[in-house]
Amino acid sequence: MAEEVLLTKEGKEELEKRLEYLKVVKRAEITERIKTAREFGDLSENAEYDAAKNEQAMIEGEIVEIETKLKYAVIIKDTAKKGTVSLGSKVDFVDGDGVSYTYEIVGTTESDVEQGRISNESPIGNALLGRKANETINVVVPAGIVTLTIKKVY
Repeated sequence: MAEEVLLTKEGKEELEKRLEYLKVVKRAEITERIKTAREFGDLSENAEYDAAKNEQAMIEGEIVEIETKLKYAVIIKDTAKKGTVSLGSKVDFVDGDGVSYTYEIVGTTESDVEQGRISNESPIGNALLGRKANETINVVVPAGIVTLTIKKVY
């Protein structure tokens, strides 16, 4: 049995849009590129044909990957007690140096630190789960131990 893929509603919609784009637009583009490349003649020494076939394989692989994620998708629901960090929660916290952070706790598929989304499986995301505002925790991260104080959960 495959593992669940935890997604927000928005994350699932983004994957569905990407899948539609790959199936409708990119497949048609690649098919046309392959057709054009075939017209150049000998396929054994046709770089354009090889490049198009490689891109086709990558797109088909991405399609399969997205379809699998969607098949096993579990939508993160806001079922946690208000004020307790859970999947889908946004958390404001400060580290021991007084630097403030705001992150949304999401599944690994959607994690993107630069976009303010950390995985529930990351050291910090995992340590925040089940915590409440005004709690201070120590978290083991690759660089050592950091102290975090939760300011707000929403």
